[in-house]
Amino acid sequence: MAFFSVIIPLYNKENFIENTIQSVLDQTFQDFEIIVINDGSTDKSEEKLMQFKDPRIRYYSKKNEGVSIARNLGITFANANFITFLDADDYWYPDFLKVMFDYCTRFIKQKVFTTAIEIETSESTFLAQYSINKASNFESVNYFKASKKESAILTSATVFNKEVFDKVGVFDPTIKSGQDTDLWIRIGLIYPVLFIWQVLVRYTHDENSLSKKPDLLESKMDFSKFIELEKTNSDLKYFLDLNRFSLAIKSKLASNKTLFDYYYSGINLKKIGFKKRFLLILPPYLLQFLIQIKLKMANLGFGSSVFK
Repeated sequence: MAFFSVIIPLYNKENFIENTIQSVLDQTFQDFEIIVINDGSTDKSEEKLMQFKDPRIRYYSKKNEGVSIARNLGITFANANFITFLDADDYWYPDFLKVMFDYCTRFIKQKVFTTAIEIETSESTFLAQYSINKASNFESVNYFKASKKESAILTSATVFNKEVFDKVGVFDPTIKSGQDTDLWIRIGLIYPVLFIWQVLVRYTHDENSLSKKPDLLESKMDFSKFIELEKTNSDLKYFLDLNRFSLAIKSKLASNKTLFDYYYSGINLKKIGFKKRFLLILPPYLLQFLIQIKLKMANLGFGSSVFK
């Protein structure tokens, strides 16, 4: 049985999938299986994938139902005790699995392991910024405290003991955008995250990705399931309010007053700071102008994400 199951959901990534697969095959630690779930690609993704003849690659093709169902299917097929995901346009540096193996075997009680990332945009590549104080080569962190800037868990940079999914469940397929965050919250409520400072993953930032589409605002994650928990968990509350703030801004830009009011009403305005309170009252045209400036700066590696 392989030590790692590497799950790659694939949908129309013909320009990236070869590099992504090759980055796994080039790992210095070779005890893994690769499970590729082709989620109804209509481009040449399958053709590019089938060029690889490595017996460790298991390939499944299905109709398009979304990335959550594809990842969940991969989890059911996984034979290893440690599961990691790699999006079909991201890239691992050669020691990713070796470093993860070292930490997984060194800290046997730990269930969630993640590494720092670098972000590639159309204009630059730069290190992600984290709200984590660096005291050593790794830190055991509270997910919510550690994710006030960049999320401490990125899908392509994290290894999960399979027990995690038995305990908290899998990706929610009813959420079309934000399903990752929903799962990370459920994990963060139970498990500490072992965060490794070594940069071993390159994340490709796509400004045209699914999560950026305004018509998906209605199918974003549902915060109501955490309402009772956030009353007694201040770290969770602040983390959720950061997400509410982001979605309130996006709702205003999409001229969706109902959604704006919904997200705005849930925010503890005293805790999020003056800058965010000021942004929430700006008219859409000024917000759009400021966002374009911030996006330009973020693409060049200055500042964190647009809405945090």
